[in-house]
Amino acid sequence: MEFDNSVPIYIQIIQLIKKDIITGKLKPGEKLPSTRELALKYSINPNTSGRIYKEMEREGITYSKRGLGTFVTKSTEKIQVIRNEIADELIHHFIEGMTELGYTKAMLIDIILKESEGQ
Repeated sequence: MEFDNSVPIYIQIIQLIKKDIITGKLKPGEKLPSTRELALKYSINPNTSGRIYKEMEREGITYSKRGLGTFVTKSTEKIQVIRNEIADELIHHFIEGMTELGYTKAMLIDIILKESEGQ
């Protein structure tokens, strides 16, 4: 896996896990890999894995059960909030990038409509 050097690795992995949650690859209540397994999967330090799980728990994305591991939140509302946050971020970056290229709002609307008709 290639990581973007401009963004901390732990944040990139959190984003990957969030994507797996909102796409249904990881189900509500599903057990996540141990910190060691996560470290092996992404070739990272186990301390980084621990940091990832602590941050996700702080955000309410996961919860821990002592001696059992870390699990995906069962809250469908929280999963929807994550989905909306990611969508907002994608839209913001799209609009920002297209505006830098000289596209107007009207041009963006046309592009989106044409692209959505083709799908």
